Amino acid sequence: MAAPVFAFILHKDGKADDSALELLAAARKLAPDGAPVALVTGQGAALDSVCTEMAAGYPEVWKFAADALAYPNAEILRPLLQKVLPKGSVLLLPHTTLGMDLGPGLAVKLEAAFVPDVVGIDGMDGTTLKAVRQEFNGQVHTHVAADVSAGAVLNVRSGSFRPDDGKAGGRVVDKSGEVGAATVRRRFVEVVQAEAGDVDITKEEVLVSVGRGIGDKENIPLAEELAQAMGAVVSCSRPVVDAKWLDKGRQVGTSGKTVKPKVYLALGISGSFQHLGGLKGNPYIVAVNKNAKAPIFQVASVGVVADLLEFVPELTKKVSESK
Repeated sequence: MAAPVFAFILHKDGKADDSALELLAAARKLAPDGAPVALVTGQGAALDSVCTEMAAGYPEVWKFAADALAYPNAEILRPLLQKVLPKGSVLLLPHTTLGMDLGPGLAVKLEAAFVPDVVGIDGMDGTTLKAVRQEFNGQVHTHVAADVSAGAVLNVRSGSFRPDDGKAGGRVVDKSGEVGAATVRRRFVEVVQAEAGDVDITKEEVLVSVGRGIGDKENIPLAEELAQAMGAVVSCSRPVVDAKWLDKGRQVGTSGKTVKPKVYLALGISGSFQHLGGLKGNPYIVAVNKNAKAPIFQVASVGVVADLLEFVPELTKKVSESK
């Protein structure tokens, strides 16, 4: 009998995170003929809205409503999931700060296997789960075989699976009675929004993003000229902000801003998971990097191996001529 598969759903303001349907795609890899279950926690009308949204894709949705679950807290979620997950279950978590906080300890409590930062799944062979991870900043793919006879917890990297928007017509099952009393040593206080910069990259449909490969602050105007020709806005990876070449408000990534452009031009960006974690919505990625083994090429729609200082001026010229 195949192991039951569950996916933990992140959401905000009554809308599910993009990772929700990516986890559904990962679940289909594990159990093509199975019925993955979505786990949704929270409170109020926002929770009901997310449950309804998820029932359109997942065959079954478990709803956990409680005031203590208004903001996801691993201290509360860990004992809850330990109690409600059937023995031998496979749980998929987004590889976010919450997933990294929740996953390892939960796996210990369940006496289950733990596989972090999963970028691929080769399926299940009996009680052996075969997954793919990246190591050495994405330079090496590691194929992992985990014994999941007692279950498993997998942290799945954002953007690794094309979203599955399957039309399940699933049902919502209210499991709120399972929550019980919550005793925690830490509590949510508030969300502090990052200061707005001169532009809001989260609302742009086309981004020209620069990384360490741009070489020097003096080369930033090359990207700005290309962005102007394309009707785009310049964004960047963390090393560019750390070097003070561009403002923090233009940073894409887990420690920067989450963006959902239609087109993302990555210039001299290696493609670390911290950077790719800020890309949502399955954008069309064009990557330019002189390192043919850069991880960015594994997710790019189009990859160009070239010196961007030579390539970008030529591209700017061609774009301008096309207008």
